[in-house]
Amino acid sequence: MGGCFSKPKPVELKIEVVLPEKERGKEELSASGKGSPRAYQGNGTARHFHAEERLPAPHPYPGPQDCVEAAVCHVKDLENGQMREVELGWGKVLLVKDNGEFHALGHKCPHYGAPLVKGVLSRGRVRCPWHGACFNIGTGDLEDFPGLDSLHKFQVKIEKEKVYVRASKQALQLQRRTKVMAKCISPSAGHSSSTNVLIVGAGAAGLVCAETLRQEGFSDRIVLCTLDRHLPYDRPKLSKSLDAQPEQLALRPKEFFRAYGIEVLTEAQVVTVDVRNKKVVFKDGFKLEYSKLLLAPGSSPKTLSCKGKEVENVFTIRTPEDANRVVRLARGRNAVVVGAGFLGMEVAAYLTEKAHSVSVVELEETPFRRFLGERVGRALMKMFENNRVKFYMQTEVSELRAQEGKLKEVVLKSSKVVRADVCVVGIGAVPATGFLRQSSINLDSRGFIPVNKMMQTNVPGVFAAGDAVTFPLAWRNNRKVNIPHWQMAHAQGRVAAQNMLAQEAEISTVPYLWTAMFGKSLRYAGYGEGFDDVIIQGDLEDLKFVAFYTKTGDMSWLTGKGS
Repeated sequence: MGGCFSKPKPVELKIEVVLPEKERGKEELSASGKGSPRAYQGNGTARHFHAEERLPAPHPYPGPQDCVEAAVCHVKDLENGQMREVELGWGKVLLVKDNGEFHALGHKCPHYGAPLVKGVLSRGRVRCPWHGACFNIGTGDLEDFPGLDSLHKFQVKIEKEKVYVRASKQALQLQRRTKVMAKCISPSAGHSSSTNVLIVGAGAAGLVCAETLRQEGFSDRIVLCTLDRHLPYDRPKLSKSLDAQPEQLALRPKEFFRAYGIEVLTEAQVVTVDVRNKKVVFKDGFKLEYSKLLLAPGSSPKTLSCKGKEVENVFTIRTPEDANRVVRLARGRNAVVVGAGFLGMEVAAYLTEKAHSVSVVELEETPFRRFLGERVGRALMKMFENNRVKFYMQTEVSELRAQEGKLKEVVLKSSKVVRADVCVVGIGAVPATGFLRQSSINLDSRGFIPVNKMMQTNVPGVFAAGDAVTFPLAWRNNRKVNIPHWQMAHAQGRVAAQNMLAQEAEISTVPYLWTAMFGKSLRYAGYGEGFDDVIIQGDLEDLKFVAFYTKTGDMSWLTGKGS
């Protein structure tokens, strides 16, 4: 396996309790940039993009006044395989002893700020205890996702049986390192409608693809286009923290895209892909040629088809504006969530402290039943009920009733009528690949884009990644699967970029996802679709347990841990 995983091993599920979500919200967030987009003319149509501009960076050779050095322990204070946080005055450092050697790294995961000392050290890598990001202790480099940045690596020396660490003061405070990237040396984008790499979709897969290309030395033009009005942002946070503003969710500031010549076209909808002429056409008629193409369009949320579906205050959570409006309308009022999957349950959990009442409508017997099984689903359902969430199970919405055009009641097929001032629909999603149906790029019967282990489609030079693809899962006998996880999209974006550069990389990361509700953290590693047995160890009622998901005749399995 890639990152911290070597040879194929049993799949893992981890369900753990860590810091409450409000604590995890204290991690560093990208600052919004001061520059504004420029418009350029292409085929007579004005577009928005973010042009190249140098991003301030630490001096590569800091002087003595910029560094701090101190003895942090005796060589015998750590055994092989141990980690310890040590203080250097200007900040903490993670000290690691592995195979008799000491390494000093940044002590916080750059993704959400988790303390890496509580993670796992194995085979020269440390894995984040919260979301599984993996870092090489020899270089500090990020080797498995989620996240974008690496760790700083600090100097270590041994004198008279004492371990000394020398570190840049600035690095100690930043606690993150962006890998060295090439700069774009192509002619000005303002005079060209052609590009070398075009990326359709600016989620995790698209952004990581663009960054990986630059990290690997690619210096030609890269264009990233998105339906969103915002630069790439942390979409999983939308349902976990509905109040979050776009600038708080941004994965990179505006200056980053300018510095590395990654052009971003916002509110840009691709309607046609002409693979013969290597050209895409946008809804407004704008055209772009490409040499290599990544398709990472993501998915579109399903909507209700019942009577009254056109009434106001019924939402799918797709953008920061959607999330913000939901929480504003729900304050002190009645909220109904349709769908008891991850998105629906996260929204319900968040609204319990905001709304007067929160109700969940679900077709299944228990929340998460298909994903986690009935026993785990019931335990989580009880946790929600203890936080005054009302469930209406094994039923559907038959009508949305309005008063003066705005939602007032949700009528169920069970004949129940639920008061509602706002409704969030989380009943699944479909791949946003309709624009490919007239192209020669293969789609399966459900609209997903099949790719091989190198994220290649059936068309040379066209790659795909993220929620809209099916790919061969090595430890499931190369079965084609769709895994719409944030972490998986990161990994697929990197593999696609590597193969655009003919590096012959293959997707091998273990799928991983997480959620947090009422201060409890559920973590899931692996792929357990179609399991036929669940083995529980520990106290399920108290949510301190390990769950093993097994399937007859399949060597893979899932483990879970909660506390």
